[in-house]
Amino acid sequence: MKKQTIAFLFLFTILFSGAAKADEGMWLPFLLGRNYEDMKKHGLNLTQEEIYSINNSSIKDAIVSFGGFCTAEVISQKGLLLTNHHCGYDAIAEASTEENNHLDNGFWAKSLDQEIAIPGLTATFVISIADVTEQITNNLTPEMTEEERAIKIKEISADLTAEAVGESGHKAFVRDFFEGNEFYLFVTETYQDVRLAGTPPESIGKFGHDSDNWMYPRHTGDFSLFRIYAGKDNSPAPFSKENKPYNPKHSLPVSIKGYEKGDFAMVFGFPGSTDRYLSSFGVEQAVNLEQPKRVEIRKAKLDIMKKYMKESTSVRLNYASKHAQVANYWKYFIGQSEQLKNNKVADKKRKLEARFTAFAEKNPEYKNVLNTIEKTYKIKEKSVYFDVYQSEFIYSVDLNLNVFRFSFIEEYEEQGMGMMAYASFKERMMDFYETANLDLEFETVATVLKMYYNDIPKDMLPEAIRVAGEKGKLDKLVEKARKKSLFASQKKFEKFDKLVKKSGEKSKGFPIDKLKKDPFFQLVVSINDAYTKITEKEEYVKAMNDIKRANRLFVKGYREMDKDKTFYPNANSTLRLTYGSILPYSPKEGVEYDIYTTLEEGLKKEDPDNPEFHVSDKLKELHKNKDYGRYANEKGEMVVNFISNNDITGGNSGSPVLNADGHLIGTAFDGNWEAMSGDIFFEKDIQRTISCDIRYVLFVIEKYGEAHNLIEEMEIVE
Repeated sequence: MKKQTIAFLFLFTILFSGAAKADEGMWLPFLLGRNYEDMKKHGLNLTQEEIYSINNSSIKDAIVSFGGFCTAEVISQKGLLLTNHHCGYDAIAEASTEENNHLDNGFWAKSLDQEIAIPGLTATFVISIADVTEQITNNLTPEMTEEERAIKIKEISADLTAEAVGESGHKAFVRDFFEGNEFYLFVTETYQDVRLAGTPPESIGKFGHDSDNWMYPRHTGDFSLFRIYAGKDNSPAPFSKENKPYNPKHSLPVSIKGYEKGDFAMVFGFPGSTDRYLSSFGVEQAVNLEQPKRVEIRKAKLDIMKKYMKESTSVRLNYASKHAQVANYWKYFIGQSEQLKNNKVADKKRKLEARFTAFAEKNPEYKNVLNTIEKTYKIKEKSVYFDVYQSEFIYSVDLNLNVFRFSFIEEYEEQGMGMMAYASFKERMMDFYETANLDLEFETVATVLKMYYNDIPKDMLPEAIRVAGEKGKLDKLVEKARKKSLFASQKKFEKFDKLVKKSGEKSKGFPIDKLKKDPFFQLVVSINDAYTKITEKEEYVKAMNDIKRANRLFVKGYREMDKDKTFYPNANSTLRLTYGSILPYSPKEGVEYDIYTTLEEGLKKEDPDNPEFHVSDKLKELHKNKDYGRYANEKGEMVVNFISNNDITGGNSGSPVLNADGHLIGTAFDGNWEAMSGDIFFEKDIQRTISCDIRYVLFVIEKYGEAHNLIEEMEIVE
């Protein structure tokens, strides 16, 4: 359930949700007082200071943003991190070779010197959070344009962050909440030396693969282990053999006591984005236009990747993470569209909007808000496919993205920084060539280009694409561009690089004309230019500004309308907690899913002919002998996954699931199919978080991986 940073529904989301309750809500931990009494009623045994404190160690000090896209938790005093297998997937694939295939075989470091450095991987802690709303809003006026408002917010935020970090070496940022009605300042500390310590093989960590993704009952050991290393004085430092394991302010005790139906459960993490109060207009546009097109494009890309990955182990390892990313949200969009319809989310939105309309009749400030939102969606309808292809074709096809970056060089060249920009883009291009299969990449370009030609109005297509499409020669257009392009191979690019160096030595600057004449560069840039042409139209720009203001007023008005409710801001990759209970659910009449699944059930899914459901001989032997150690439940079962009604989304992957005492009982990794609409509307009766039971994690580490050294680091509560 790895959610990327693409804004799937773009600028039209209303960033907050409704009433405080034990299941729904992604709460800011520094505002815990608003929910604390309710949390105690539901079973919490901790004080507020034990959960969030800036003066003493607390649970928040064991929670990290893992790479900026997932969550991980510290589970030992030696900086050991637990996260999901799918969160570590890219790192595991990067560390794998055909000779040492950690994806297929797993990896267990039996000592610190065996742990594998992962360049670029980071772990970020939150030091503090502060409300800076008054400092910002006191300097804003209703008369400001949206552009003026944004500039002023940026100026004030820069001053606030500079003051907050001082000489500490920390970083800080300001985020807006409630669609720009509130602002909070976050101070963070990032560690750059993070190493792979252990992972099960794919047959455990990704058991069920795409077939079981977003599904329950589930039987996936979705976990991996990393370790934070620090420099002198336990401070962040780049990778060095001299670095030592990080000594955390707090590490989570690990409970193997288990749980029962109705027990308290709390999840900490960094949820990426939700759209809980997207309007009915936005829901309809997503279901009818945006999401079906994303599904279609991603399916085409997946089919091409699968074809090449089957032919070569090297290609499979190099594209494993990319395939997983594309497949994850291919299925997500299918599920969300289906459940938005099944759960009648647009109708629920219209009921809210009817209440708001009645409220606005008595409050003139809000009278035109919904009309404005509706009008902007009608304007945006013209650009939906442009948005989708910009995201799925330019930004998400690696070849296109790397080529597209070079289009910014001319702007940098005007500032005398062309060569500096080129060096950065060149480095990424060379990294791309190192693992890319260029036949796969160019076939993807040709395939998606045909879809682009069919979907974009003919009078808005780039000329070369329109002409080639009318003649049925789009394949030849791409083939010809490839033959003549400096980007067609690493060898050709290196030849161009020599030209760039000579130009630099002669102080002639970057050879921009050579780049502009490149046919593949022209093809990629022309698609971006078509997107820019429609999004820079006066009508479109005005609509974007209008909806920002309308969304902000809608949030403000909604909070006034339901002033007795406690509201929480929507997810935006900042630290949150959600609390609830371990509960079963009924997906349909006559069917109820239990709170947990077992290894015995999972092994019944084995299919030797389907790589998604392979089971290793060793795991089968351990199960046959019931060699579960101390990790079986009271019935002697090996529990694999469990469910709770916690409120999570992408970015929460890897989040700790904690019991009433703050002890780790599992790691969250997915949501359930029946509530795939949950990012837009929380389905309280059926929405569930799927987690990997910590006892299964420990069983795999100890019995399967025989990594007793890792077990010995942890504080295990029996």
